[in-house]
Amino acid sequence: VAPFFFAWLVGSILTAELARANIGWVEPIKAMKYNQENEIKGTFGAVLRANYYPGDIGFDPLGLKPTDAAEFAEMQTKELNNGRLAMLAAIGMLTQEQVTHSTLF
Repeated sequence: VAPFFFAWLVGSILTAELARANIGWVEPIKAMKYNQENEIKGTFGAVLRANYYPGDIGFDPLGLKPTDAAEFAEMQTKELNNGRLAMLAAIGMLTQEQVTHSTLF
C-alpha cells in the first residue's frame, strides 16, 4: 500500500475528529477562561457547548433521528447494545475458527 494512502487516511481522520470536536466543545482558550473565572478545577480547557448532546453531531441525511431527547438516548442505547452483541458474535466466530482450524465461510 502506498504511503500516500496512510497520509490521506490520517488527514481524513484528523479532519473528521476536529470537525466533531468543534461541534461539541467550546474552544480551549474560552473554556480555560471560563474554568478560571468559575474556579472549576481538574478540567483543563474542557467545556461542552450548552446546546450539544453527546453523540449528536447533526448528521442525519435520511431524517431518522428522533426529535425527543429521551427517544434519542434510547436509540443510542439500542445502538450500543447491538454493537456490543455484534462484537461478541465476531469473537465467537473467531474463537470457533481457532479451535476447529477451519474457516466458517
